[in-house]
Amino acid sequence: MEWLDDTERNAWLTLAFGAGRLLDTLERELVSAHGLTLSDYGILAMLSHGGCDGLRMSDLADGALVSRSRLTHRVNRLEAEGLVQRVVCETDRRGFLARLTPRGHERLAQAAPTHVEGLRRHLVERLDRSQLEALTAAFSTILEGLGETTPSARPGVGAPPPSASTAAQVPAARAC
Repeated sequence: MEWLDDTERNAWLTLAFGAGRLLDTLERELVSAHGLTLSDYGILAMLSHGGCDGLRMSDLADGALVSRSRLTHRVNRLEAEGLVQRVVCETDRRGFLARLTPRGHERLAQAAPTHVEGLRRHLVERLDRSQLEALTAAFSTILEGLGETTPSARPGVGAPPPSASTAAQVPAARAC
């Protein structure tokens, strides 16, 4: 076994500490302003791309910022708050779909500007374009090595909600 040299150790520690602090800060802002964790926000944002049909729970788990075991707990809580509705899948009666309720659309619309402003303030505005591109390239390589696709290749993950003219806007609640 070869121990990490100073550069390698510094890269690891900076990544672990920096990513943890950034995610904690973004979550604290969402919880304080909207009562949503970062994972809750991620689930609502993904569901905003699912349309009236929603997303299969298995597809939601693949893109969510929580483990599969935590997803059911999170969706149960979001459902109890009236933000998400779970329905039986018509094409596979064994599966379930989750979809946003009008109240879920409203909460997402309220929280999106806070999240995007936090990302800009704590990440985007602190790095120049070449640093952002290097960060993307580095993590794309890491994700590929882990057998994962990059988030930008996953439908609805990290993208502005459908029909939004800016990343800080989300569609108004719609009747499904």
